[in-house]
Amino acid sequence: MYNLSTSGHNEPVALKEWAVVVRALASGEQIFLLRKGGIVEETRDFQLLSPTFYLMETYEHQKAELLKEPARPVLEETLQDWQQNASQMRLSLYGEVTEELEIRDQETLDKLYPYHIWTEELAEKRLKWKRKQPLHLLFIRAWRLKEPAEVPVREPYLGCKSWVRLEDGVPESTFEEVLSQQAYESRCREIRQVLGQS
Repeated sequence: MYNLSTSGHNEPVALKEWAVVVRALASGEQIFLLRKGGIVEETRDFQLLSPTFYLMETYEHQKAELLKEPARPVLEETLQDWQQNASQMRLSLYGEVTEELEIRDQETLDKLYPYHIWTEELAEKRLKWKRKQPLHLLFIRAWRLKEPAEVPVREPYLGCKSWVRLEDGVPESTFEEVLSQQAYESRCREIRQVLGQS
């Protein structure tokens, strides 16, 4: 168990991501995200607002046909927990970006296929959206909150954006690592080797 310091921000931040992907990070099945920014990002491009953040589960755009077959039952589980107009949300995962790479071509993206839960079609679509801008590959070391935090849902959190500042803060919690440092670094090293980045 760990008591991670999350007090570096006056207002802690959260990165919004599909609930099914957050579950993949929480289980250790996946150790990275692929991002190009939300539709309403001010910069129209993804920027790493903070290297450490909570993961905020989102539900609206998740679709079974965009996920590999083994991930689809997990998608159904997330939808059972979802209340569209809920006044509270649960934060159960904390992440740290340990490395960021840029993906600019289909050949490189294809090499990542065994390491994520998205279909080839979805990954390709993300690469081609805003074609002139790279797809950001974020290696994320994840920690589970031993006691998930319940925080109010505020109007600024809504919409297709990547980042939100958690206006009410987050209750203190004990964290447990999803993967040991050694296991995480081994997985990162394997992916970098596949990409020719080692």
